[in-house]
Amino acid sequence: MRWRLLDGLSEADRRAVLAAGSRRRFRKGDTVFHHGDSGDTLHLLAGGHVAVRTATPMGEEVTLTVLGPGDCFGELALVGQPHPRSASVVALDAAETLALHRRDFDELCARQTAVRELLVEILADQVRRLSERVLEALYLPADKRVVRRLGDLVGLYADADPEARADASGLTIPVTQEDLASMAGTTRPTANRALRDLAADGVVDLRRGRLVVLDADALARRAR
Repeated sequence: MRWRLLDGLSEADRRAVLAAGSRRRFRKGDTVFHHGDSGDTLHLLAGGHVAVRTATPMGEEVTLTVLGPGDCFGELALVGQPHPRSASVVALDAAETLALHRRDFDELCARQTAVRELLVEILADQVRRLSERVLEALYLPADKRVVRRLGDLVGLYADADPEARADASGLTIPVTQEDLASMAGTTRPTANRALRDLAADGVVDLRRGRLVVLDADALARRAR
């Protein structure tokens, strides 16, 4: 398994980080941690997909993003004073993580100081992603954001199954229209309208509780 954020480390430092972690496995529907839990562990996602979810001030649960193999989450557990979790993380399918406890990370940094650069890179990557989303929210119409978020999901699921993109039956994305709408920062009716436009052109097939992408290339063109 390759984690892009470990690429800047030497081979010795990379091995040390991986050796310090412990494998954890989750079934579909399992909660990795809840919003408000005490945070003390960074998770490197080795397999499967997870949804990052939180509640709005109105009490509605929304999906912020979906992560796949090679991603990480829970990075604030390694920064400053202990922080409660800012969101919940739920396994969308069978998932496996490499859990790195703060105590072990601190000990690792004391022995191999270059490893602290890993935390800097994780936080910098998060800032870059958040900045991109803010710009999209300000300057892109909602239907374009819906298409882009669906394109992101195609990348996650096609990477997990490289043959799926060429499958004549399409690539199944197990998220709801509500999930996609909240990821795009819009309403379900707006997301539904954008998806129906895609469906009318044969790009996607709308099914209960999931979306099937029939033409990933056409979707990528729409997302530009």
